[in-house]
Order: sequence, then C-alpha cells, then structure tokens
Amino acid sequence: PKEPSGSLSADSIKIKKEVANAFVKRQKRSSLYERYFEYYKSPMEQMHERCENYPPCDYLSDQIGFSLAYNRFFG
Repeated sequence: PKEPSGSLSADSIKIKKEVANAFVKRQKRSSLYERYFEYYKSPMEQMHERCENYPPCDYLSDQIGFSLAYNRFFG
C-alpha cells in the first residue's frame, strides 16, 4: 500500500524472518583460541605477506619457490 505522499509504507517492505535468514547469516561465535589467531599472525604468514608486498620477491617466488625468494631478498 502506498502512502499519500507516494512512498511505500514501512509495513509493505518487511519480510519474514525465515526469508531474511536465507541470505543474511550471523557470524558464529568462535573460541578464544580462534580469536587469538585472527588477530596474531604466525611468523611464516608474516613472511609470506612481506614477500607478497614486494613485487620482485612475489614474482621470484612464483618461479623458484617462496623460501628461496624470501632468503634472496630478506634473508
């Protein structure tokens, strides 16, 4: 139903909870252990990111492997 001003009323745009849950998912709670690893990266992951952010290292890692490329530029 339209209001006199020409816009839709709030009641006409509501959807059922079951329909809303089909496309809006809540993030499940994680354990303290999982939350810790979301915020703190492992040293190996930090090394990978450092190499990926430096284009020559990233390119070379595709050619000869990550460990050799990382040691060549940062080792």
